[in-house]
Amino acid sequence: MMLLGKKVGMSKMYDEKGVSVPVTLIQAGPCAVLQVKTPETDGYHAVQIGFDDVKENRRKKPEVGHAAKANAVQKAFIREDRLKAASEYTVGQELTVTIFEEIKYVDVTGTSKGKGFAGVMKRHHFKGMDGSHGCERMHRHGGSIGSGSASRGTSRAVRKGRKMSGHMGAERCTVKNLKIMGIDTVNNLIIVKGAVVGANNGYVMVKKAKTSKNN
Repeated sequence: MMLLGKKVGMSKMYDEKGVSVPVTLIQAGPCAVLQVKTPETDGYHAVQIGFDDVKENRRKKPEVGHAAKANAVQKAFIREDRLKAASEYTVGQELTVTIFEEIKYVDVTGTSKGKGFAGVMKRHHFKGMDGSHGCERMHRHGGSIGSGSASRGTSRAVRKGRKMSGHMGAERCTVKNLKIMGIDTVNNLIIVKGAVVGANNGYVMVKKAKTSKNN
């Protein structure tokens, strides 16, 4: 069970006890079922869904023809959800937030904000070096990256996975077990407790929580 959507932004609401709770608004759907995959045709069960129409001047003929089979227009955000059986879905079917009306917790997957090239203190939370006692222009450096020993099977080579400076952010991340605080079927909104990765208007995938015991 999955819906594609767009992160609208954050707000707050009050729970039953009157406590202010930070929430994220997600515009989820309506999503069009573009293709239903079966073991006979594709080797596995899956459903392909699309969200958000592409502007007419940006559409491409192959994608337009693919969407036309489902009586839809080309979609900007297309993802596939593998299932044990896809018989309950049909090409051209429209999926809305109503599929989450009986669900209490969801997992939301998105792309985190890109932060460019970052040093080890920002990227890996290194402590940094002393601010005194002879430390000169090395306060935010990563320190040694190789071993000083060349015996017992070790070498002076830099080990794979060494934490160093580099590109930070712009990664696929999943926030699990977000509580659904409310659903607006008129505006296709899902209101979840807490934060969701990514910038406003960024695409996200909303799924029924896998690990929550409250579903």
